[in-house]
Amino acid sequence: MHARSALFDLYGDHLRARGARAPVAALVRLLAPLGVHPPAVRTAVSRMVRQGWLEPVRIEGQPGYALTSRARRRLDDAAARIYRTAPEGNGSGAGGNGSGGWDRHWHLGILREVPTARRREQLASQLAFLGWAPLSDGAWVGLRNDAEVDQILGMEGIAADRFRAPVDDGAVEFARRVWKLDELGASYDAWLIEAKALVETAGDDTSDEQAFAVRSELVHEWRKFLFRDPGLPAELLPQDWAGTRAAAFFDSHAERLSPAAGRFVDNCLTYH
Repeated sequence: MHARSALFDLYGDHLRARGARAPVAALVRLLAPLGVHPPAVRTAVSRMVRQGWLEPVRIEGQPGYALTSRARRRLDDAAARIYRTAPEGNGSGAGGNGSGGWDRHWHLGILREVPTARRREQLASQLAFLGWAPLSDGAWVGLRNDAEVDQILGMEGIAADRFRAPVDDGAVEFARRVWKLDELGASYDAWLIEAKALVETAGDDTSDEQAFAVRSELVHEWRKFLFRDPGLPAELLPQDWAGTRAAAFFDSHAERLSPAAGRFVDNCLTYH
């Protein structure tokens, strides 16, 4: 597990609800069970500060790092898409798939210039996280008129024209093809097999530290679907969608391991 990804998972899954800040020493202790060494933690923290995700703070006289407002917004949105089967009103999103309030329109972005291959790759990663998919090198489609799309394009220095088009009778097939739902469904099935093997290593007699490590790995692997699954509304998904089964399994075991994992986090935060 890369240090930067582990830090995003840690802040999003635990620290966001605990003041969104932590001393450096606590971050080192928390990532140790995941095999992330102290130099890697400090390097990743510095990189996240430069990228605008973390900001330095003092916590009881110790150096620490807090989430920026931008990072809080991003992690709030991620949480709504990670915990999909949670009921509405608990911060986990309506409908469980992050598609609440869909206006039954496709939102299109047509780039005024086709960026280089390297910049396209950077852009693709950022837009995919927001649920957008490429139609070509210079055209993208999404479900929502997300203001962060414009922010990303602005940071990349790329001008684009934005359009809104109503869906038609071919919407289901269009969504299946554009978001590669056949491949995505197979990936969910494969993840479920690996996830079942992982959670079997954390039984009733598991220590708090082990529960934290297993839950962290479960969240880490599940979080990767945020870059592939746009959170389509049910009417655009295949029947017996594999993502629904996988989400139910994830939420059940993430909740089961949460109390023990939380105790480990609290102990690391209060240790001096």
